[in-house]
Amino acid sequence: MNTLKNVVEIFYHKCLTVNSETNATEELGKLLADDFKSKNAAGEKNKLALIGQIALFWKIMPDMKWEIQETIEQDNRIVVRSMFSASPIGIFKGVTCDGSKLFKTMAIDIHTIENGQIRQVFHCEEWETAIEQLK
Repeated sequence: MNTLKNVVEIFYHKCLTVNSETNATEELGKLLADDFKSKNAAGEKNKLALIGQIALFWKIMPDMKWEIQETIEQDNRIVVRSMFSASPIGIFKGVTCDGSKLFKTMAIDIHTIENGQIRQVFHCEEWETAIEQLK
């Protein structure tokens, strides 16, 4: 059985970080529970919506990399503080990008894991910091 840390490492390293060894859509299909919810201040996404968003991110940020900096575990929940970076191509968060500028910023996520799958995540990314670096 996967530990909480193993589950989130798969999420950050095989699904969020662009790589040539993983099919992120297939991996997310197995890793996320069928009733998965991704929640932030703007609302919530279901499993299919998050899979689609990550597929789009892989296209517009082909060098996207997520690095876990710290984890805190309690019961079936794990808090992850991570740094992520990318050099977007195209229109990204309202900024026209040609891949020549890199952003690096932070995210904090609270994952709930049940039966080896991520059932829910509350997340907060510093997108404003990323946009400032791209301007």
